Amino acid sequence: MGLDAMAVRRLVNELSDTVTGGRIDKISQPERDELVLGIRTFTDNYRLVLSASSSNPRVHFTGAAKKNPKTAPMFCMLLRKHIGGGKITSVTQEGFERIIKISVESYDELGDLTVKYLIIEIMGRHSNIILTDGGMKILDSIKRVDLTVSSVRQVLPGLLYNEPPAQDKIPLAEFDSSSPLDFARPIRADKAIMDAVSGISPIIAREAVHRALGRSDVMADSLNINQAAAVKVALIRFAEAVRSDNFAPCMISDASGKPVDFAAIDITQYGGAAKITPYESINALVDDFYSVRDTRERMKQKSADLTRVLNANIERAAKKLVILKKTLDDAQKRDKYKISGDLITANIYRINDGDSSVTVENYYEDGAPEITISLDPSLSPSRNAQRYYKKYTKAKTAQTEAVKQIAVTRAELDYLESALAALTMAETESDLNAVRAELTGEGYITRRAETKRRKKSETPRPLRFVSSDGFDIYVGRNNTQNDYLTLKIANSSDIWFHTKNIHGSHTVIKLGIDKNVPERTMREAAELAAYYSKARASAQVPVDYTRIKNVKKPGGAKPGMVIYDGYNTVYVTPSAHGELRQSSAD
Repeated sequence: MGLDAMAVRRLVNELSDTVTGGRIDKISQPERDELVLGIRTFTDNYRLVLSASSSNPRVHFTGAAKKNPKTAPMFCMLLRKHIGGGKITSVTQEGFERIIKISVESYDELGDLTVKYLIIEIMGRHSNIILTDGGMKILDSIKRVDLTVSSVRQVLPGLLYNEPPAQDKIPLAEFDSSSPLDFARPIRADKAIMDAVSGISPIIAREAVHRALGRSDVMADSLNINQAAAVKVALIRFAEAVRSDNFAPCMISDASGKPVDFAAIDITQYGGAAKITPYESINALVDDFYSVRDTRERMKQKSADLTRVLNANIERAAKKLVILKKTLDDAQKRDKYKISGDLITANIYRINDGDSSVTVENYYEDGAPEITISLDPSLSPSRNAQRYYKKYTKAKTAQTEAVKQIAVTRAELDYLESALAALTMAETESDLNAVRAELTGEGYITRRAETKRRKKSETPRPLRFVSSDGFDIYVGRNNTQNDYLTLKIANSSDIWFHTKNIHGSHTVIKLGIDKNVPERTMREAAELAAYYSKARASAQVPVDYTRIKNVKKPGGAKPGMVIYDGYNTVYVTPSAHGELRQSSAD
């Protein structure tokens, strides 16, 4: 993880310079493991995120606002009582650990000035946010830890706060020429560094090896004395950078531009295989890195039940389709049954009761070749003929029904996959609720299960963009929004976009008075349609476009399902066009 003790050191320095002396104006808890402090200073207002998320723990300023629950959680209420309106007197890093301590002065209910400490422990699944009084007695924490969770360290109201057990390693901030490193074991050199030095992330350990040796995938026991010394020198330089507050924060992105890691120092190990973007502020870096990642992670967690429902129904529909196709293939043999019945009837005089088969000339084929037909010895010759006619009738009926059911099942499978695509594109809890309500309406989720979740239905709100040429572009993010956009918002002359044979959003350019749409706006709309589809990670995605008047919704079709004609196709690379995004549609 990029947010190691090095990054925390730089982060704390920035926070201290910015919010020391500021007052905590607002406290909210948008997630069960996340707080947002509104801090007012003499010059500005800040929104500080404190997250104890197991997957994305962090502390940083942010400009984004999250929707808060109608009733504040108990821990949030406790913080409002003890530090609401309080003055931040210091922000410090405890030792060289991923622990941030915010000291707050506030007045209690008796009017006495008190000191409280808000301690943020950034430690993966053990991350926590703890409030203590001036004597370090725990008032409460966002995650309570009792004996059933940990026998080593409990975090409960009334107990004294103790720091997490120290690791048997040398903190990077204290590393010098006398610090030992064990390179004798048959492990990678960067792993040997991680085993001996605390406060650094794997990317920093690899960077030390790379700067010393020109590559990072080197085995520790293969290093000679000079190479081992060079790695040690690289670490000493990192330690000096920490002690002198000489950092160079940067973001590491892959070839597609997706952020994959970050560090408090400049990273050179990737060469041209990754894009390195420098940042002046590590707060801005952490905010940029986690803003999308954390949202996706939380949406994934909240949509887990819907994903299970959809995947189970997709699997069921796919199996049903296989069975129906087999039924259809078997039904192709129906003519064979009729021929057998005809031949038995034509040769009934040659068949005796109790025969298990009969060999006759097949006059349905050229040359009338002989054919052997199996018989049921317990049935008379005429009953055997009727048995084959019944098989023929049954196969004929099965074929007719299988053709109908295959069409229905394919339509259902198509709908379920479109709903799953909408689920992956959900950005807010409102988007999830829309998909949930849609699946409930279609019968995939029982209404009894949804009773507790039922809320007043909201008007669908597709995303709204304004193109570089000033045209409004609307994008639906789920089937409900797609129907509302295409059937309610759009006019017959507006231009409609959808990825070709790929599940995704309906995208519409509203024309207004100006009917001449520039090519740049057309391309931006097509790129948005491609981005909000299953082909988001692809290149050269085919996108169909046509006038709304050419788009029709068949009677009885499921949400989001339409047919269209008179279209053209353009190939584009998906783009989110964040600079064009305005809001949701009214």
